[in-house]
Amino acid sequence: MKMACHKCAEKAVIALQHGELCKNHFLSYFEEKVFTTITKHDLLNRKDTIGIAASGGKDSLTVLYLTKKFLKKHQFPSRFFALVVDEGIAGYREHTLKDLEMFCKKQQIELKKVSFREAWGATLDEAHPKINKDTKKKPCTICGVWRRSLLNRHAREAGATKLVTGHNLDDEAQAILMNMFKANVGLAASLGPKSGIKEREGFVPRVKPLYFCTEKETRLYAFLKGFTVNFAECPNAREGFRIAIRDFLNDFEGRYKGTKQSIVNSFLEILPLLKEKARQDTTHPQACERCGEPARQTVCQACALQEVLHAP
Repeated sequence: MKMACHKCAEKAVIALQHGELCKNHFLSYFEEKVFTTITKHDLLNRKDTIGIAASGGKDSLTVLYLTKKFLKKHQFPSRFFALVVDEGIAGYREHTLKDLEMFCKKQQIELKKVSFREAWGATLDEAHPKINKDTKKKPCTICGVWRRSLLNRHAREAGATKLVTGHNLDDEAQAILMNMFKANVGLAASLGPKSGIKEREGFVPRVKPLYFCTEKETRLYAFLKGFTVNFAECPNAREGFRIAIRDFLNDFEGRYKGTKQSIVNSFLEILPLLKEKARQDTTHPQACERCGEPARQTVCQACALQEVLHAP
């Protein structure tokens, strides 16, 4: 038996906890949820210059499209641009870059591109074997450190006061459990719809408009909007700790609906306490002696990895 939308009796495209929705009602529901998140959590304001971390995947294209739509709907004068990092992952990144370039051209969105090769002297494919040999670090670890560094640096240099990311509810639930399993309470305090604990010089605050949207919802939205998206998974993903947490959560969600939402809701209840505890830390980031970026050590993690890469 075909499902019918509980609002209009048209053919449903998705079944949610509050009922089934057809294409049009789902698109409206999804967009309203994103716009409410932006407004309720004060993610963007009229004075912001907005950088949008993009990759060409479903999450980044969706958040690019909806950030632009939100700014237009509320008549924000904000300048915004997309920022993409080319890690140099053969057989994967070149396809998503092409999708992103086509999307930005069609949507008339300014696109800034940076790369691992330009910044660190090697692609991820070239760097990982050498760094892994000396440090046993997996590609996702290297990629994460270098990506975060480049996104922050280039967003700041372009004048961004906010950096929008495409993290969704599944991503957040995974991050919460990852930090819990590794006893990283300090890192957990930086999670939430608006990342960070307090303003720190040199850091561009990150905001997550898709925070309450599930992976399934975001995928469906991108599909129904007709975005050209390569849904393939990064070939390095299977080596990461996150993938084990993802599979664990998906299994639980399949058996106990609402698990991911419950994890995020429960976490948001205690987040103010975690942030208050973290604010008591009187240490301040210093400037990396090599690149000048904020760091807790004399040399930041990104430059430390680069040193290993280019060591004799």
